[in-house]
Amino acid sequence: MREIPAPLLAERTTLRLGGRAIAELVLETPEDALTLDEQLARLGGEPLIIGRGSNLLAGDGELPLVLVRPQFAAGPEIIGQQRDAGNDKVLVRSGAAVPLARLLRFCARNGLSGLEGLVGIPGSVGGAVTMNAGSFGVETCNCVESLKLLLAGKIVEVDSCAMQSAYRSLAILEANGKKRSDFLVLEAIFGLTRAAKGGIAERMNLNFFEKKSKQPVTAWSAGCAFRNPAPGVAAGRLLDLAGFRGRRLGGMAFSPMHANFLVHEGGGSAEAALALLSEARETVRLRFGYELEPEVRIVACRPC
Repeated sequence: MREIPAPLLAERTTLRLGGRAIAELVLETPEDALTLDEQLARLGGEPLIIGRGSNLLAGDGELPLVLVRPQFAAGPEIIGQQRDAGNDKVLVRSGAAVPLARLLRFCARNGLSGLEGLVGIPGSVGGAVTMNAGSFGVETCNCVESLKLLLAGKIVEVDSCAMQSAYRSLAILEANGKKRSDFLVLEAIFGLTRAAKGGIAERMNLNFFEKKSKQPVTAWSAGCAFRNPAPGVAAGRLLDLAGFRGRRLGGMAFSPMHANFLVHEGGGSAEAALALLSEARETVRLRFGYELEPEVRIVACRPC
């Protein structure tokens, strides 16, 4: 385990915002996770698991946080096959720190289908699993066969029967029925299907260019700011109708391309971002009666 003093969140998040944490603990082997509680107690502060920082809005200034960065970047690799409901699945193992883009390129090269809809989503495999990232009708956890986790101070392996995924969330069910969300993903095994390489690459390209035409994929952004408040009700559509597409405040903005994307245009702050989010929530509540809940993870600052 490596320790980095006083890391700057602005250098570790895709939104390019955030002050200095107490320290960063880099987990280089799964066994490092077993001493994590001891190291956190020594340093004090609140632990924050951070992968590629693609879904974080962190506060300004000095932050009472200890960053925990898994660096398990082994794979992806094919480890076998299994037959499930009459279908043959190819099992692919990936470390939590593997960039999602690398996993998708591996799938395209090897003719493995199931994850094409995730193209263009930044972040790591561990982050995608933890938040059940999704796009184009595909959700990450629908393709996960098993996980290796740090849970309650122990390294455990759980299969899909113990996983309860929902919109942008994942919980682990213990034997007593208790749901746990306080886990750290170390490794994931995906179950994918064989398909023509050309077809997979074509679908990925089509999905990426459609996303690029509608979303600010190259901007400093934390992705979607708010969750969709109800089935068939898009937060972006509500924000658009409320006049927030392109709305700016102190270097922060709702993207002119997509009203639900919070972007940093330069010189912004968490304070300005939170004020903009708060204004949007209140306007949508008053005009349409929907309570928008943040999809971006807000840490070490007051809620919007």
